Amino acid sequence: MILVGAVLLTVAVVAVAVSAMLLVRRTAPEGGYFADGDRAAGVFGVLATGFSVLLGFIVFLAFTSYDQSRTGAETEALTVVQQIETAQFFPANASGALTGELVCYGRSVANGEWDQMRAGTLGDRLNPWGIELFRTVKSVQPRSASQQSAYDKWLEQTSTREQARQDRVHGAVGVIPSSLWIVLFFIASVIFVYTLFFADSGERAVVQGLLMGSVMAVMAALLLLLQGLNHPFHGGVGGLSPTAMNRSLRLVDEVLPNLGAKVRIPCDLEGVRTKP
Repeated sequence: MILVGAVLLTVAVVAVAVSAMLLVRRTAPEGGYFADGDRAAGVFGVLATGFSVLLGFIVFLAFTSYDQSRTGAETEALTVVQQIETAQFFPANASGALTGELVCYGRSVANGEWDQMRAGTLGDRLNPWGIELFRTVKSVQPRSASQQSAYDKWLEQTSTREQARQDRVHGAVGVIPSSLWIVLFFIASVIFVYTLFFADSGERAVVQGLLMGSVMAVMAALLLLLQGLNHPFHGGVGGLSPTAMNRSLRLVDEVLPNLGAKVRIPCDLEGVRTKP
């Protein structure tokens, strides 16, 4: 749906721009408004280059944030599986509780948190199951060397998971400040107005329409691409989805029946706590 909307928006922008060009062409002098076409083309090249260079830097910034969110989501999903493995070295009661809470953590990420990131409403909220995991592991008293080693490893993996979550959430709010968007749209408007002065009543309408339409189509497509990278958790083409976490949850579901610890999962499939 987002892809269809982007295509329709691009078509609408091109249609408006071409209509404006053909309207100006009606009263334009033959040969255009510029007496020196080469000089006018040189100025247009400066405007287009400034727009493209600035846009290139911003796209790089947005893609870096996009890739950070993707990598964070994958690392977080992998760490959940690794922590479930580590939890099996704890005493039986703690092992079962931690395993169930980790499953709930994964479910809440893949469902509730992902929906909130798409809607931009997650904010600075903590995952409630992360708090439950901390409370449970705090009560663990390692008695053997293997349990002490597992306890130390658990704390290390918790830090990795929390950092990965921060990387994932970071991209949900967008990294491009409003000032950059204002500058981009200002330059795009200047290029649009400047292109109108290439209107030439002596040239065929289709050529004039192609001149304006191609310029505006490229700019509209690049700005829409930038918007998609700046907000990566949309539901359209190229949007990030909880594929890695869902894969980890499926793997855990296959392994749970073979675990020696008694595991009770205190939540539903959406990661919402159920009554004991």
